[in-house]
Amino acid sequence: MEKVIIVGSGCAGLTAAIYAARANLSPLVLEGRQPGGQLSTTTLVENFPGFPDGIDGPQLIMNMHAQAEKFGARFSYAEVEAFEPNGDTVRIKADDEWLETRALIVASGASARYLGLENEEKLIGHGLTSCATCDGAFYRNVPVCVVGGGDSAAEEALFLTRFASKVYLIHRRDKLRASKIMADRVLAHEKIEPIWNTVITQYIPDEKGEMSAVKLRNVNTHEERLLDVACVFVAIGHDPNTKAFAGKLETDPDGYLLAKHLVESKHPGVFIAGDVADRVYKQAITAAGSGCAAAIEAERYLSSLELK
Repeated sequence: MEKVIIVGSGCAGLTAAIYAARANLSPLVLEGRQPGGQLSTTTLVENFPGFPDGIDGPQLIMNMHAQAEKFGARFSYAEVEAFEPNGDTVRIKADDEWLETRALIVASGASARYLGLENEEKLIGHGLTSCATCDGAFYRNVPVCVVGGGDSAAEEALFLTRFASKVYLIHRRDKLRASKIMADRVLAHEKIEPIWNTVITQYIPDEKGEMSAVKLRNVNTHEERLLDVACVFVAIGHDPNTKAFAGKLETDPDGYLLAKHLVESKHPGVFIAGDVADRVYKQAITAAGSGCAAAIEAERYLSSLELK
C-alpha cells in the first residue's frame, strides 16, 4: 500500500513529488515512457521565475527530479494502463502490475498534435514548436509561420507579431474556424499573411539542423512551393493523456480531466494537476502551481484519514 502515487513527471508531477516528499509521504512517481513532459523537448525556458538568463528545459526537469529525489521521492518508468477507485483506496495498473494507494495525483500532461512529417521529432525545439508564449521571443525580426485555423492559431499568430518580421498563417481551408472577433483581428493585422487551402508537406532544415523553410502544397491546385521561415508554430490542438482514466474520472468533451474544486476530482483521494486538466494556459509555472496544490490537498486528505 502506497501513501501517494503520482502519475507523470513533468512540471506538475515533479512539483507534486517535491511537496509530497517534503511532507514525508515518500511518493512513488510513475514517469512513463517519456519522462519530463513537454519541457523535456524545449531547448530554452526564459519565463520560469528564478532563471534570469533562462534554463534548458531538460535541465530544469533534471533539477526538479533531483530535488524530489533528495527529499525521498521514488521513481519508476512504469506507464499507467488502467485505474480503479476502491473505497478509501485507489488501484492503478502499471506495466501489468496492480498498485494500490491511498492518494493518487494525476499529472500525466497533454501531448501537442503535430503534422506527422519526416524529421519532426528532431526538429522540435529547433524551429518547430507548439507554444508561441514559450518560444516566440527567440524569433525576433525573422519570418515564422503558424499552422491552424482556430482560436488557438489566431492567438498564436497575433502574439508572434510582437517579435517576428512576418507571420504566415497556413490553413488547409479557405476561411478561419476562429471566432469572428479573433479572425477579424488576424486578417486586419499588417504583419499576418494568411495562406489558404494549403498544407505543409515537408520541413527543410539547414546544415545545423534548424528550420529554414517548409514545402507547401495547395490542396485544390496541388501546386507546390517553398516558404522561408525560421520557425513553425503548430496550433492544431493538444490531446490530454487520459486514456487510462477514461470513463472513471470526469472529463470535458475533449478528454481534459475536470476538477470539482481546484485540484480535487469527484473521487476521494484522487487529485489532478497540470496540462491534463489545463486547456487554457499550458505553462510550466501554472503546471508547477497546480502540482503544489495537488500535493498539499493529498497530504490534507491523508491526515483526515488518520483522524478517522
